[in-house]
Amino acid sequence: MDPCTFFKCLADDTRLKSLLLIAKINEACVCDLMEALELDQPKTSRHLAQLRKCGILADERRGKWVYYKLHPALPQWAREVILSAAAHNDNYFSSPLKKLIASQSSTNSCC
Repeated sequence: MDPCTFFKCLADDTRLKSLLLIAKINEACVCDLMEALELDQPKTSRHLAQLRKCGILADERRGKWVYYKLHPALPQWAREVILSAAAHNDNYFSSPLKKLIASQSSTNSCC
């Protein structure tokens, strides 16, 4: 993966927030990300598919839901950029992170 492609993939607010949320909690389901970002399923899935196509995320289907995590073959420099951004920019995605954690711990979780 070249840096230009990597940063182009992150040059969208929805994709960047999704990626930082996933980096912060290690794995997220589409339904939890929908709740956290207050987006519909098609838009959420489209952005996650773009991150998968770029080689940044890997997906795993479990029943009717798809879970995303950082791609295991992601170059170390790219992983470090993502993890550093997630660790040092809490204000950028703190509200979606709270919603995501609440969604995951809810007994009414859609997943």
